[in-house]
Amino acid sequence: MKIITDEKCTGYSRYAHPERPARITATVERLKSQNELPLEWISPTNIGDGQILRAHAPEMLARLKIPKDFDDDTPFFENISDRARASAAAAIDAARIARTGENVFGLMRPPGHHATRERSMGFCYLNNIAIAALDALATGTERVAVFDFDVHHGNGTEDILMNREGAALFSVHQFPAYPGTGEKNAGKNCFNYPVEPSVPRETYRATLARALGDLKKFSPGLVAVSAGFDGYARDPLADGTLLAEDFHWLGGELRALKIPFFSLLEGGYSRDLPDLIFAYLKGVAGK
Repeated sequence: MKIITDEKCTGYSRYAHPERPARITATVERLKSQNELPLEWISPTNIGDGQILRAHAPEMLARLKIPKDFDDDTPFFENISDRARASAAAAIDAARIARTGENVFGLMRPPGHHATRERSMGFCYLNNIAIAALDALATGTERVAVFDFDVHHGNGTEDILMNREGAALFSVHQFPAYPGTGEKNAGKNCFNYPVEPSVPRETYRATLARALGDLKKFSPGLVAVSAGFDGYARDPLADGTLLAEDFHWLGGELRALKIPFFSLLEGGYSRDLPDLIFAYLKGVAGK
């Protein structure tokens, strides 16, 4: 299994902000200290403007360099344009690796699934998963499904992929919750599976299974996974009920689809994040 990461992605932070460098550094430490999974560590390559502009308006790229916060949750940092581009490049790299049949996980920040076509928001500056999905469609994959299990709705991914030929979004998320979207399906190809706050764990897991069943019927050639671990029972930013074993199960269910897939880190803000990611990766690897 390949892990795409870059120590530079830990080079920005704001005091007390939940989307912090330790999300990456602690996970790297956890994964490098284990001996159950053979891992190959690689760095992201580069990304061109054209690949980004499939998903985003040109003004959005320019906005990344203007020294002004995007919103209360999404600060400006001097190097955020470079960090966002690297995260998006890692997403494209992950998609291309997955298409060769290898397991791959993008362990990068910033995350991406809240970034809409025209707006950075919700800790997200560029929409990594949408950029990668559109790149795959442009380079030979006929159908791409995005499976988003972050506890928050992937509103940005929905905004970008809605009614795009060959693409579909399957998002399981808490509702009501930030960003206030995802109560119903949208367009012809964005399927939302809202779960109530503090829903029984068995119900949450059954909803994830139902979404994966619908995804399989779409018959994609590639699955792009927005892997958010904030549906965890002890995550501080939501009211999820999932446990580490549920993320292990989820990795195994994705593997059982027998469709090439790649995963990108989205949310997950508890101290247990490294263990949750490790459990998921073991499921992905069939361990």
